Amino acid sequence: MSAARWIETFSDILARLAAIGLVVMTAVVGWQVFGRFILDASPSWTEQTAMLLMIWYVLFAAAAGVREGFHIRIALLDDLLGSGGVAMVHRVINALVAVFGLVIAFYGADLLWAVRDHVIPSLGLKRWVAYAPLPISGFLMTVFAIENMVKARANHGLETESLTGSPD
Repeated sequence: MSAARWIETFSDILARLAAIGLVVMTAVVGWQVFGRFILDASPSWTEQTAMLLMIWYVLFAAAAGVREGFHIRIALLDDLLGSGGVAMVHRVINALVAVFGLVIAFYGADLLWAVRDHVIPSLGLKRWVAYAPLPISGFLMTVFAIENMVKARANHGLETESLTGSPD
């Protein structure tokens, strides 16, 4: 299996895990509301569980979003710049996202290390479990942004070849 196929598969898995996390978090919050207002006994574990799930699914979805391009963006600039300007802006954006991913990975790993001995009281889990997605998703954002730049460069070469009859 090629690297591109592995990356695509991994991105798909991240998006699915994020969706599952959202569904599970919704069920946990629903149980908390039911416990609080119907049973008059709010479960102690639900709030921290919902927060932990949200951290995980948001960061996994953010990483997948870098690859799939489903982040919010303003298309007005694309319309104003034309194709050459848009390509340059997309290169800069992908480079910034790659750097941002490295920053998230580095400082996420630092945070993970700093809280490695702390415990989430209501869950009995080590605090690092909550922050484990930071370095993972930061690294993946960087990989996906670099992949986007490589694909854009390859597509640019194909466009040039189709216009001129030869590669750059």
